[in-house]
Amino acid sequence: MSYPTAAPLILTLALDDAAQTYFNALRREHFPPKINYLAAHLTLFHHLPGRDLEAVVEELRSCCLAQCELMLQVTGLRSLGRGVAFTLENEELRALHRQLQQTFSAHLTPQDQQKLQPHVTIQNKVEPAAARELLAQLQADFAPFCAVGTGLQLWAYQNGPWEALEYFPFKAAVSVL
Repeated sequence: MSYPTAAPLILTLALDDAAQTYFNALRREHFPPKINYLAAHLTLFHHLPGRDLEAVVEELRSCCLAQCELMLQVTGLRSLGRGVAFTLENEELRALHRQLQQTFSAHLTPQDQQKLQPHVTIQNKVEPAAARELLAQLQADFAPFCAVGTGLQLWAYQNGPWEALEYFPFKAAVSVL
């Protein structure tokens, strides 16, 4: 497959339908509509090189063949100062991120060299008081729950909106002991 883009590439973790639907509904409700170009997402990398798109695609395709779906724990909420995000935990996801950091190390921005802090943002770019209010409201009813990482999604950044380029499903079977 050939892609005509040199735009920066964004890599996200794809979530199961139930989790995606839940996070999307909250994002539609709480994110400022004028700047809400995107569905809810868990970003792994913010800026991979678009000029190396074919090599990036091949690496991701290969990586996902050996990766099984990831059972994620949605552990709480966190303040973003001017927004709110759900926090997610899974050590295999962190290991996958470190592996991809090594693979793409020559191309990573300082932001993408950081340790992964998995989260899904449902509100951003609001007044701090509004963010604190939503955080308190959501924390009052919060109970941990599970979500499933089903694959990786590659996007091209288009100065606001993102263009979906390719979905890479996790292909490995879960081993049962």
